[in-house]
Amino acid sequence: MLSVIIITKNESLHIRRCLKSVSWADEIIIIDSGSEDETVDICKEFTPHVFITDWPGFGLQKQRALDKASQKWVLSIDADEVISSNLKEEILSSISSDAFDSYQIPRLSSYCGKDIKHGGWWPDYVVRLFKCNTGEFSPDLVHEQIIINGSIGKLNNPILHEAFINPEEVLTKINSYSSLGAQKLFNNGKKITLAGAIIRGCWTFFRTYIIKASCLDGSEGLMLAISNAEGTYYKYLKLRSLNLNNSKS
Repeated sequence: MLSVIIITKNESLHIRRCLKSVSWADEIIIIDSGSEDETVDICKEFTPHVFITDWPGFGLQKQRALDKASQKWVLSIDADEVISSNLKEEILSSISSDAFDSYQIPRLSSYCGKDIKHGGWWPDYVVRLFKCNTGEFSPDLVHEQIIINGSIGKLNNPILHEAFINPEEVLTKINSYSSLGAQKLFNNGKKITLAGAIIRGCWTFFRTYIIKASCLDGSEGLMLAISNAEGTYYKYLKLRSLNLNNSKS
């Protein structure tokens, strides 16, 4: 009744814990975009449905996984997420009752070992559970969404999301996501000045730390606000670079 879909690349630090938490599902679909670590070997311990492809962006890659799902219901999770035993039982109960076509699930994210309850990170409801024929992924390079044609309910137990395990992973993800975000903005015809990039970065820090109160999460809350600001600044700085390079060509 349930297919779990996951996209991966170099996720050996997370993927085993993730797959153990969904090993009860009827089917697990993995789409890998060329991992250079042990990710693919670990995935094959849990499922025969492991496919290696190119990288077209988050939205299209997740749609590829969805297209291979054969069960009535689909649960889309990321490699750094875990389904708790309580959430498992709630999922099984919900898909059995058939009351809704899809469900939003709260997500509890950790930053360098601390669960974050402020800064816009909680409860962070995301649509992840849906009937296979009622949902599709937007084709965005990054920050894709599941577009639902049907009713949407809410679950209570959260997905556990190990967003960043250490400062090294923070820097790696800032670099990756800022590049994808810049390319998405560039493709949409957006432009920015250096001053604009600086202002947006400063505003992101103020919004995260003060308005959304990540200051209440202690030192990790401060680190989160700084890294959010850095990610925004570099996204727009890279957009500026793309526009400058394009004007020279």
